[in-house]
Amino acid sequence: MGSYLNPGNKGFQESLNSAIYVDKTGFIEKMNAVLNTRQKFICVSRPRRFGKSMTADMLSAYYGRSEDSADLFDDLMISRTETYRKHLNQYDVVKINMQEFLSATHHMDEMLSMLSRYLIFDLIEYFAEIRFRDEQNLIQVMKDIFAKTKRPFVILIDEWDCLFREYQEDKDSQKKYLDFLRAWLKDKDYVALAYMTGILPIKKYGSHSALNMFTEYSMTDSGDLAEYFGFTEIEVRELCARYEMSFEETKAWYDGYRLVTHTKDGDLCRYMYNPKSVVEAMLRHKFGTYWNRTETYEALKIYIQMDMDGLKDAVVRMLAREEIQINTGTFENDMTTFASKDDVLTLLVHLGYLTYDSREEAVAIPNKEVSQEYVNAISTMDWREVIRSVEASRKLLESLLEMDSEAVAEGIDRAHKEISILKYNDENSLSCTINLAFCFAREYYTIIRELPSGRGFADICLIPRKVHMDKPAVVIELKWDKAAAGAIAEIKDKNYVDALKDYEGSLLLAGISYDRKTKTHSCVIEAVEKGR
Repeated sequence: MGSYLNPGNKGFQESLNSAIYVDKTGFIEKMNAVLNTRQKFICVSRPRRFGKSMTADMLSAYYGRSEDSADLFDDLMISRTETYRKHLNQYDVVKINMQEFLSATHHMDEMLSMLSRYLIFDLIEYFAEIRFRDEQNLIQVMKDIFAKTKRPFVILIDEWDCLFREYQEDKDSQKKYLDFLRAWLKDKDYVALAYMTGILPIKKYGSHSALNMFTEYSMTDSGDLAEYFGFTEIEVRELCARYEMSFEETKAWYDGYRLVTHTKDGDLCRYMYNPKSVVEAMLRHKFGTYWNRTETYEALKIYIQMDMDGLKDAVVRMLAREEIQINTGTFENDMTTFASKDDVLTLLVHLGYLTYDSREEAVAIPNKEVSQEYVNAISTMDWREVIRSVEASRKLLESLLEMDSEAVAEGIDRAHKEISILKYNDENSLSCTINLAFCFAREYYTIIRELPSGRGFADICLIPRKVHMDKPAVVIELKWDKAAAGAIAEIKDKNYVDALKDYEGSLLLAGISYDRKTKTHSCVIEAVEKGR
């Protein structure tokens, strides 16, 4: 293990040297604003591979006194702010990765003892001229240093939540750990900034709120830090232009994390991209599933097959591109205490498997890459009826594009019978079945629910992405106990085609109806020429 005091700027230097570096130093200005204030305790939680450690390296390089970092930052965004020079290389930085200590020990007490020993060793060696009152006590050592130097510390803690992820059932160890952090950090003059980052928000223990001094930013409430949680659309457009990759495909694969900032002027919603996956796709010149290659889909599988009322139904509906209303307030910020499906779904938001829209209080599967993780997980579970529908989806799309209305009706009949967990009593459940039945269409299409037109909404619209323009667009109208042919007439009557006036390729109209008496679907498909 290396030095934990003023570790230098090597980590950040490596980021700058990388083939792709996206400037996120504006984040430093946000931290400068809370230095040495009551708001100096910041906890940011986001999924794996979303740049957590890189941010810690950046803060260490900027604040740390051991090296002059001006040459690293002078051309970056932070250099254009008023506070840039004031705080550059002005602090002693303590930077630790809790996972290192947890992996090197076998017990929580042992971990905290080792952490204290290593930090004390670094501090005493670095401040050799100071006489310490108690060289065995980390808090006292840091108090003595501050009393002598009058220079508070910037404390950076990476993987702060690893104990909650690995000691999932050990509540005593979890509480001891929180109490250690509280005693070390809270109400201490020697703290200029305490910045923690991990995957989970701070654990709740009823009235036991050990770390209530922290302001939290997470995938369910990113506050004014949203743009630093991943890549923004502007950043991704620039990368796509530089690497000559389709922005539209990149968006379909990796976009979709909705982070909402609430302001006095209204809500600002940012659609953030998974940074790890975007970088991999650009460098490899190939779209694929890159984000979770370090793990399998086993983690996802564990949670979605839990015996929670309504959980399976929610997952199936989300595979069909529906959003599910949830209450995130009951989640206890751990990986074992689940009172309802909402708690499981909230955990999946923090893990990056779902996106949460705080305006609608709803979750959804964010993009094609993550959707594939669900398909992979479900294919190894006993959800045979769901995976059969997903597999049949490819054939169903072929039938639709071949204008084989009989085969489409039969395929939807099968999908309906197999997804029997859905209550089939209105056009909404019909819509969900159709969406699940055509889920493979995401391979080539942008799928729009309720495309607006002059008079009303088309139920489903498939618009081919630019690299798949050999395929026709499809407008689908759904009917309940009415003739499918009438749906085609309605598409024409309501000018749905006008809503696609900017689309120049070929177009199919499909009317799909469900007859409650016969419990069968019927389908009519018609090709139209634009302008008619």
